[in-house]
Amino acid sequence: MSDPGAVLVINSGSSSLKFGLYVEQAGQEAVWFKGSVSPIGAEQARLVVKDGAGKQVRAVDVRHPSQEDALREAVRHLSELGGSRPLAIGHRVVHGGPHLRQHQALTPEVMKALEAATHFAPLHIPAALQLIRAAERQCPGLPQFVCFDTAFHATMPEVASTFPLPRAVRDQGVQRYGFHGLSYESIVARLAPQVPARTVVAHLGNGASLVALDHGRSVDTSMGFTPTGGVPSGTRTGDLDPGVLLFLMRTGGMGAEALETLVNKDSGLRGLSEGTSDMQALTRDEEAGSAAAALAVDVFTRGIAKTVGAYAAVLGGVDLLVFTGGIGENSARVRQDVCATLGHLGIRLEAQRNEASAELITADAASCPVRVLPSDEEVQIARHTRRLLRG
Repeated sequence: MSDPGAVLVINSGSSSLKFGLYVEQAGQEAVWFKGSVSPIGAEQARLVVKDGAGKQVRAVDVRHPSQEDALREAVRHLSELGGSRPLAIGHRVVHGGPHLRQHQALTPEVMKALEAATHFAPLHIPAALQLIRAAERQCPGLPQFVCFDTAFHATMPEVASTFPLPRAVRDQGVQRYGFHGLSYESIVARLAPQVPARTVVAHLGNGASLVALDHGRSVDTSMGFTPTGGVPSGTRTGDLDPGVLLFLMRTGGMGAEALETLVNKDSGLRGLSEGTSDMQALTRDEEAGSAAAALAVDVFTRGIAKTVGAYAAVLGGVDLLVFTGGIGENSARVRQDVCATLGHLGIRLEAQRNEASAELITADAASCPVRVLPSDEEVQIARHTRRLLRG
């Protein structure tokens, strides 16, 4: 990979890998090349790379059984496109457990702490460790940094992070951690320096969560101990009466692995619709008369609206509501349904603005604006990596 100031960002998902090379321009991180590989593990995936102007410079069909294979291919294509050997690598890590709550340099001690925290996020941390080791093999000698989705929520007060469980359980690190922190950070950075005092951000994608922001600081968030909690997501249940799990254990003989599959992979929009978690497909199916698709969308949007209402209570009102994430940025139907019952908060959408996914989608007379803003986790990772690299 000949700019000497590039930072390589790696953002892995459950079935995708996002990557990018960032350079500093006028004190800000700018994209040099940015790309993705998806879906990893499928018979056929797509690798796409765009330049800093957003022009697609490479698109190839690939097959990558693992994140490591995808990373190797991404590094190769960046090199061919003229990307220099970077100064450092920044990783997104979903969860660092109770002892890793700040973005930091990757050291042997941090690796040991991540390995010890595997049981806090068994679906995420092992994959992150595998990718970190792969990056070390493919880019030997480069300093690596880890950026945690949970770090942003370390500002939550004890009353928000504490579950009503005995101290013996809480002392094991069982608490509300919150996720999508890098996405929320990027929204705060975008709103700065005028971040409204009482802001609610809804990150709606295959994973969905909301956060209550007091002057840009997280004071409550919907996801809890794991990304399974909160509002329903693409394949996750969201908040669930724990008695349901006990019932399934007693009457169905379900063990931990079966329950994990149920609550993380077979539920949410996919479980309700009996087939898909894709919002565009659900909307089409609903228009075609599918009652299951209609129920899935209604449960999803009702859960989001209820959470906005709850955060209005936490904050003492709402000065701004922001939609972000793939669904939040692109689904006018979801935004309309969420906001339809929030008129008491001063929210009233303007239909044409909402259909066009304009940045401001509320009517001029609405007292609480609603904005549609893209989040950028990768640029946040680049910012933190360069800052940490400079010490």
